Amino acid sequence: QLAGYEAALPISEKSNPITRELDRADPLQIVQLLKECHAEIFQEEEEAFFNYKRMYSQSVLKTMTIIISKVQEVLKDPEDGLIVLSGSGTSGRLAFLIAISFNKLLRGLGQLPRYTHIIAGGDRSLVMSQEGLEDSALLGIEELRKVCDGKKKVVFIGISCGLSAPFVAGQLDFCMNNLDIFLPVLLGFNPVSMARNDKIEGWHSTFRQVAERMQKLQESHKAFILNPAVGPEGICGFSWMKGGSATKILLETVLLAAHKTVSMGSGISEKCLVEILRTYERAHNVTYAQSRKIAALVKQAGMSLQKKACVYLVGWHTLGLIAIMDGVECIPAFGAEHKDVQGFLIGDCSDIFNKEMDLTAQGPQFAFSQEDFVKIILPSLTELDTVLFLFTLDDDLAEVEELVVQVKEKTANIQALSHATVGQYLPASLKKLFPAIISIMWPILFLEYEGNFIQKFQRELSTKWILNTVSTGAHVLKGKILRNCMVDLRIGNSQLFWRAVSILQRFSGHSQARCLDSLLQAIYDSEVVLDDLRNKDISAHILAAAEKNKVVPTALLCLLRNCSVQEARIRLESSHSIRAAIEASLNAPGHKRGAD
Repeated sequence: QLAGYEAALPISEKSNPITRELDRADPLQIVQLLKECHAEIFQEEEEAFFNYKRMYSQSVLKTMTIIISKVQEVLKDPEDGLIVLSGSGTSGRLAFLIAISFNKLLRGLGQLPRYTHIIAGGDRSLVMSQEGLEDSALLGIEELRKVCDGKKKVVFIGISCGLSAPFVAGQLDFCMNNLDIFLPVLLGFNPVSMARNDKIEGWHSTFRQVAERMQKLQESHKAFILNPAVGPEGICGFSWMKGGSATKILLETVLLAAHKTVSMGSGISEKCLVEILRTYERAHNVTYAQSRKIAALVKQAGMSLQKKACVYLVGWHTLGLIAIMDGVECIPAFGAEHKDVQGFLIGDCSDIFNKEMDLTAQGPQFAFSQEDFVKIILPSLTELDTVLFLFTLDDDLAEVEELVVQVKEKTANIQALSHATVGQYLPASLKKLFPAIISIMWPILFLEYEGNFIQKFQRELSTKWILNTVSTGAHVLKGKILRNCMVDLRIGNSQLFWRAVSILQRFSGHSQARCLDSLLQAIYDSEVVLDDLRNKDISAHILAAAEKNKVVPTALLCLLRNCSVQEARIRLESSHSIRAAIEASLNAPGHKRGAD
């Protein structure tokens, strides 16, 4: 059972060989390893170590061109058409970001918005972690019905990086049952044969069955699956990293190409698609040319977390949205508290979020606005906290300067990430306030209106890569990662539940059944697992786990030490880090070797 454990995992859950020893890396090595991981997104077929289609594969580009033609049909029919981007967690947050970007593009052309987003849990999930809501297929269908009411032509793009989210599976199934209105598109990064195949609670199908049905419909162009392999994540299963970046790259490329050519009345060439994709590849090179400065920031953020202080990411406009997303993603992935890494959006956000759901003034867990930062965070800042400012030189630099001056009175640990176009320079008064600045210079692009959005998208992606690296690296330095595994993840949904079981298998060498029992012991603080506990629905276990800290490390120590839950918790509390406690147990005399 153990021998087939890693082979049986889908690509998105496998361990990436590049980062196998990430937990032993220093800040500069962390940056280099994650840079290599992100570069795999752009690997050509012949370079790849997987025998799967890649982003530049002919079949993927061909599928993209057909989807573009379907999107254009909706763009030509603004009254009755709609483009819906939907997902849960990471995917839903990116659906939101991309939908608002393209509605802004349309408004700039004097046209009505034609994009909308759906995220499991509603807009509240944009600024806080609500992972459990992705487990309901019926909730997904209900939300889709609401936003599409009265529409006659809908392109529905369901995003699920691992081809696993029940919320999206339900929506895709609903679309296939109503093909007179809907064109369903599935975006993810596993082959269909690796789509999740366990039964969805309270529903009739598995995700794989939905995807296989779509595959058949693709032959007649009634549904499409866009699923190039981008390789395993740098942190096993952490789809905010490569999966999130690849989602952004592919959707922006498809939608931008659709807008560029719709007015010309011509089709899009695969060559044109490759040109857009290459701009993102260049953004990767430009970003990681700053590796040494990024490493210094990783070190600084890591020191703050190690001292139980906080890292604040303060961004203007969409860079602030990326900052909020990065902070929220740390909660399920690293078992972080909401305040450990927290993002803030500076500027007016009234036109960004759903008017019906006021997210402001909802308490500290919902703190994300400029007002929240000034009223809640600023008074409580300490000299141990790190604050990173994210802006472009097109932003209100007087406003940036004013906030930096206020923060600097509280902590000297401030840094900046600034984006400029060739010929733009940071004012000396602002520059002298920062001990360190990651300054990224972008070439001037002489493009038509739609093309100008490429630079906005590049800056967002560059910021995302840097924040991914900083927050992940800081948690590595805090001892939250073992090898390249998120060993202290929060069990917030069924996918995270089974990921926890597979982590226990990997490091203990025990069977799935034994690891499942150990996980239930840690969740329920029970020394024996009775059949009535085993027979409960997974959703009941997830609900119980939501209130607990360090569930996975506790279960793993129980397996490694053959000890009680109480003893495991004592060992964790007395150790300076989770990784140290587990390493000591892995190296204990007589311990059975795990998969590594």
